[in-house]
Amino acid sequence: MPYIESEEDRMTMDSIISGFIWELQKKGNLNYFLCKLFLSSKMSYEHARNFIGELENAKLEIYRRWVVPYEDLKKKGMVM
Repeated sequence: MPYIESEEDRMTMDSIISGFIWELQKKGNLNYFLCKLFLSSKMSYEHARNFIGELENAKLEIYRRWVVPYEDLKKKGMVM
């Protein structure tokens, strides 16, 4: 999971996320949010590269922590 060193920063982020998590689960809303977030910030090659890198890291973390264990259970017939 992405690690935030400061407990205070983590609590602030968790509070912000919990305020709109249901909206982000609707089809297309997460894509819209991420694009809007990117476009509303400074536009530079470095920023784009960093933003895309963060997205890629988040994708890999989600796959490693949730998808792989699910697939392992599925192979063992423990998930329908």
